[in-house]
Parts: sequence; structure tokens; C-alpha cells
Amino acid sequence: MADAKQGTDLVVTRRHQPGAAVVSIRRLNELEEAAADLRDLALVLVRSVTDTGERVLLDEVLAAFGQTRESLAAIPDDE
Repeated sequence: MADAKQGTDLVVTRRHQPGAAVVSIRRLNELEEAAADLRDLALVLVRSVTDTGERVLLDEVLAAFGQTRESLAAIPDDE
């Protein structure tokens, strides 16, 4: 564990097969941030590729679900 704190990743094996890794909290945070960035990038790419340019007004979307701005405003906030 001391090696991981120093920044050295440690691979734990079982029967000579990698099964887990011990990394520092700093490295874990970096990996989690990188994964979140990649998810965001994938979403942007998918949206840019599938964008037809068509836009829909919010009121039209609400009407499709049987709602209005007023009906949404009437819903009490969670306390």
C-alpha cells in the first residue's frame, strides 16, 4: 500500500492472472475524471452526428406529454 501512496500502481494476481489493482486516491480520482470526460465526449459526438437541425419548442414537448408550463409550475417543490 505504501507503494500505491507513492504513486506506484500495484497489480494483484491470482494464479498468475491480474485480478485487481491498488492505486493511490489521487490516481483513482484522475481515472474517474477521465472516465467522466470520455462519457461527456461520447455524448457530444453522438449528438453532433445525429443532429438533424430540427428544433422543437418546449411548449410543443410539454403538450405531447399532456402538460403546460402552468401545470409544471403548480407542482410543489420537494422540501
